[in-house]
Amino acid sequence: MIASIRGPVLAAGAGWVVIEVGGLGMRVEVPSGRVGQAAVGESVQLHTSLVVREDSLTLFGFATVQELEVFGHLIAVSGVGPRSALGVLSALAPAQIAAAVAQEDEKPFRKVPGIGPKTAKLITVSLAGKLSELAFAEEAGADGAGAPMLNAADATAEAVAEGLTGLGWNAAEAAGAVQDARDAGAPDEHAALLRAALALLQASRGGARSARGVR
Repeated sequence: MIASIRGPVLAAGAGWVVIEVGGLGMRVEVPSGRVGQAAVGESVQLHTSLVVREDSLTLFGFATVQELEVFGHLIAVSGVGPRSALGVLSALAPAQIAAAVAQEDEKPFRKVPGIGPKTAKLITVSLAGKLSELAFAEEAGADGAGAPMLNAADATAEAVAEGLTGLGWNAAEAAGAVQDARDAGAPDEHAALLRAALALLQASRGGARSARGVR
């Protein structure tokens, strides 16, 4: 079992990174938007899980022990494979996952590509009592050196922006509206931030139409 890996980054992309270990380049699948942003030559250390299949050996890596722990719980849920679990951790920070489970709220999981309503509900039921929302929040704050590149608030903002693009807004409009909503004091909670950003976008579109009507 490979429990951790450390070394300079040889290459990186969306959802993967190649780390040099003893002259070999080890490809590690990672949460998109976090470790995958590491610069070539930068030294990183990841907590890992080796998933063995009949036709493959795949190494999954995480910046924190909390992410690794959640990954282990997710792949134990019926219908959730390693790729789907990685997708959940790409969209949601461990504290957000723990909060959703504690509130029996499957909606955040339904926004993850590949996770349907039935599987989202099964995640909240299966993980109930296994994740401590307070513990994850405390550990995320205490372990700054190993924290993900996106904190919980930024991960929420990114997820909201992706949701807006799914509703038909372009990426620049979505990202700008989310940032404007945060600057205006909107809470870093998915539903509230989405409502605030969507209101700004709709107001902007309505204003543009009014201006065209005047001309």
